[in-house]
Amino acid sequence: MAELSIREALGQAMAEEMRRDPDVFLMGEEVAEYDGAYKVSKGLLAEFGAKRVWDSPISEAGFTGLGVGAAMVGLRPIIEMMTWNFGIQGFDQIINHAAKMLYMSAGQFNVPAVFRGPNGAAHMLAAQHSQSVEHMLATVPGLKVISISNAADGKGLLKSAIRDDNPVIFLESEMMYAQKCEVPDGEYLIPIGKARIEREGTDVTIVAWNKTLPLAAEAAKALAEEGISAEVIDLRTIQPMDEEAIFKSVAKTNRLVVAEEGWPFATVGTHITARVQEEMFDELDAPVVRVANDFVSMPYAEHLEHAVVITAEKIIAAVKKVTYSA
Repeated sequence: MAELSIREALGQAMAEEMRRDPDVFLMGEEVAEYDGAYKVSKGLLAEFGAKRVWDSPISEAGFTGLGVGAAMVGLRPIIEMMTWNFGIQGFDQIINHAAKMLYMSAGQFNVPAVFRGPNGAAHMLAAQHSQSVEHMLATVPGLKVISISNAADGKGLLKSAIRDDNPVIFLESEMMYAQKCEVPDGEYLIPIGKARIEREGTDVTIVAWNKTLPLAAEAAKALAEEGISAEVIDLRTIQPMDEEAIFKSVAKTNRLVVAEEGWPFATVGTHITARVQEEMFDELDAPVVRVANDFVSMPYAEHLEHAVVITAEKIIAAVKKVTYSA
């Protein structure tokens, strides 16, 4: 194993898959000459050349559509969104073409494409650059949605996504690219659709993903000092969701807190809450509590941004609400 940052692990995954399969190529804004806006694609142009690492125009709808067409004729594009806030411009191509093509062509055309880039808020980027899109895309049949929290998962899940014959949405975080952990060398794949237990516990389950996972882990550590044992589940894949892992944990702890970035209305967290209360109602000792950003456009001012976003302190307060209500 080597200790890699998330950006290094993602770059390693792409390089390994490009060496393995000549049909894999990377396209997006600044991915080639500049080595990527966040240096995720550093070194790929030098190794694979301009035919397989393309700098695109600033037109998400255009290069997303080009990627869908390339996938339909047998290539395996990796389409980088500089941020998923910009990626919204390509939603028509993703939702109405990539997701539906296999169905609408009666099985004649697969779209083995990966659409990847940072999701959610960064820091002081205000309203138009701070949105979380996982709940928008997870509702679309035909799309798989992955959201990573660490470098090892980044490598293993990105390699699996590139090899998948379906369109995959791959969500990262601008704030986490430098975070490091041990990453297995060489051939290392993680199955899509499997959650991971970050921390075992007995009193309450906290489900999180992407940027909220380290916040949930921080909250669990602080709660342990107060005698509350929290089990933290990293969802990893939003669609398809590993509901069984959630149900198994809730059967043990009898309480659930869902920690997610983004606005709290009609989200991944509401789906998890509904499924647990449908399937596990008799197991619950308290109502499910969700923690999310406040339902306002993201402010630019740093102190207002901090007031709006989800924090470890807000997760701790939610856990105490469900543990003290029994």
